[in-house]
Amino acid sequence: MTRPADSTDVAIIGAGNIGIAVAYYLVVNHGVKRIVLLDSGDPMALTSAQSGENYRNWWPHPFMTAFTDYAINLLEDIARASGNRIHMTRRGYALATRRSTPEDLLADLHRGYGVRATSLIRTHESSGAGRYRPATSSDWKAAPDGVDVLLDRALIQEHFPGLAPDIGAILHVRRAGNISAQQLGQFMLESIRAAGGQVRRARVTAIDRDAAFTLTVREKDGTASLRADRVVNAAGPFFTEVAAMLGETLPVSCIYQQKIAFEDRARAIPRTLPFTIDLDGQMLLWTDEERALLSSEAEGSILLETMPGGIHQRPEAGDEGSWITLGWAYNATASDPASEPPIDPNFPDVVLRGASRLNPALQTYLGRLPRGARHYGGYYAMTPENWPLIGPMHTPGAFMAGALSGFGIMSATATGALCAAWIAGAAQPDYAPAFTLGRYNDQALMAELKENATKSIL
Repeated sequence: MTRPADSTDVAIIGAGNIGIAVAYYLVVNHGVKRIVLLDSGDPMALTSAQSGENYRNWWPHPFMTAFTDYAINLLEDIARASGNRIHMTRRGYALATRRSTPEDLLADLHRGYGVRATSLIRTHESSGAGRYRPATSSDWKAAPDGVDVLLDRALIQEHFPGLAPDIGAILHVRRAGNISAQQLGQFMLESIRAAGGQVRRARVTAIDRDAAFTLTVREKDGTASLRADRVVNAAGPFFTEVAAMLGETLPVSCIYQQKIAFEDRARAIPRTLPFTIDLDGQMLLWTDEERALLSSEAEGSILLETMPGGIHQRPEAGDEGSWITLGWAYNATASDPASEPPIDPNFPDVVLRGASRLNPALQTYLGRLPRGARHYGGYYAMTPENWPLIGPMHTPGAFMAGALSGFGIMSATATGALCAAWIAGAAQPDYAPAFTLGRYNDQALMAELKENATKSIL
């Protein structure tokens, strides 16, 4: 039985951090209060629940740097307004390589920061003079901006003694750290509900368009209809499915990436370590027996090849915590988010082997992860160039906020604010059109993005 339709100004499909952020900025920036958030599960229960909860303001392209700088400004506003309920910290990102003169990385730094690069990039080529200030505090208000480039092995070992001695350079991005994704979402939800916005547990199964939109939704007690003047596709891994209901095709695929988290009983990772990424590719070391076994498996054979860079490690739960997280987004095979997650049983061993190259003390956990270790993952919804899609869809009155592969939580606030501005017809920053479908008509920009696509997955 289908119940009669009710109505709203804006229906947002997806109640993860992105959909919530769109609703939040519609309320606080534009006074739109008749909003319904629709999700088949609880708010923030799918991709948002698997977030790495990291943020940074440097990217190899100035548009993405400006975008995430804006996102961090908004996060800081929320941290101040809430008494730092979102647990914002700032120890930075430490990007490590064994190359002593990584000219391409330095060029990317300058390109990403643009005209500000000269004032923001500080190079340290010796251990003397004490110019480099390590992250002695996790207080986001006390951290410097910019990036410190460490090009001296003695200096690196002085301040990062747990890292392998062959690390030749570290790019310490300072306006970077982590937050609580759940607390961020809850803070925004409270403002949405206080303004009269609703969250409904319902799965959208069809969208019809006439003078307005009619959404068919399946709830626990039957099927209902919802009329909406405008619709927002913020469906995360189901981004393309919702687009198809509008008769549209988006250049987005879903790739499942995994992490492990466990109690660091051996204290292999210092609690003060920034979020640290090994930029270098590597060949994993296997015994002859292990190589034979892996070569016999379709999914295992990739582990015998040169693996990409990007393996990362981070202490969890602040200075007083005891857990660590390791991740490595090396999977490149798209999969259907409606199917069972393609959990790879080899992943914990693989990521430990890879991370041990950067931090040798992690070898103590090979083959003996502590009891209670978590092996989990989430879908990266991504365009081929790995830039987001934010703004109007082809269908009049329909908008989108998604394809935020690997950088959803760090850009949630800016994504919400930009999408809300598009909906309200408000002014946008100069870079906003580059995040719409219109960028595919800009051949020069697309050539740039094709060249730099893999650099966005850190």
